[in-house]
Amino acid sequence: MTAVTDEITGYAFAAGRGDHAAAAAFVRATQHDVRRFLAHLPGVREVDDLVQETYLRAWRALPSFAGRSTARTWLLAIARRVAVDQVRAATARPRTANLTDWQAAAEATSAGMRGGVDEEVVLHGLLDGLAPERREAFVTTQLLGLSYAEAAQVCDIPVGTIRSRVARAREDLVAAMRPATGRRGDRPGAVG
Repeated sequence: MTAVTDEITGYAFAAGRGDHAAAAAFVRATQHDVRRFLAHLPGVREVDDLVQETYLRAWRALPSFAGRSTARTWLLAIARRVAVDQVRAATARPRTANLTDWQAAAEATSAGMRGGVDEEVVLHGLLDGLAPERREAFVTTQLLGLSYAEAAQVCDIPVGTIRSRVARAREDLVAAMRPATGRRGDRPGAVG
């Protein structure tokens, strides 16, 4: 464990014992990662609400936090369960949208983007193109910096599966960034 991870875990233990300053420090130290993780999960909407729900669940569980993993890993696992619950609830009750409202929103969004494309928008687009399980593995390890073992705990899958999903996600991202004319097999005589 790194010093930062140890410090975050220390905050969690102290917060579980009722230390309000440690609770505030725990949130400050983890909120960026929780928000970033949730924003990149497939099917997730209302990220702010999910971040809040993650911390509500964490507060209820903090007194029983045993430290079998780092507090950061433990919190991201809670965030993942919150997101899964939100996706399940959304699919259980499909919503309809007014087509004219959708068209107006799409036109307003595209008009606001005409000035240039932000790198973050491009990154989101590339990540959105990944299969959901590959995106989850890639985000936890490459964007949030979790070890493969920690990411496996968060995603509740074996370490080897995390490794293969990250490798495949990298391949997918490289392929998505290649210009159409530069792909293998597009040139005469290229061997695929």
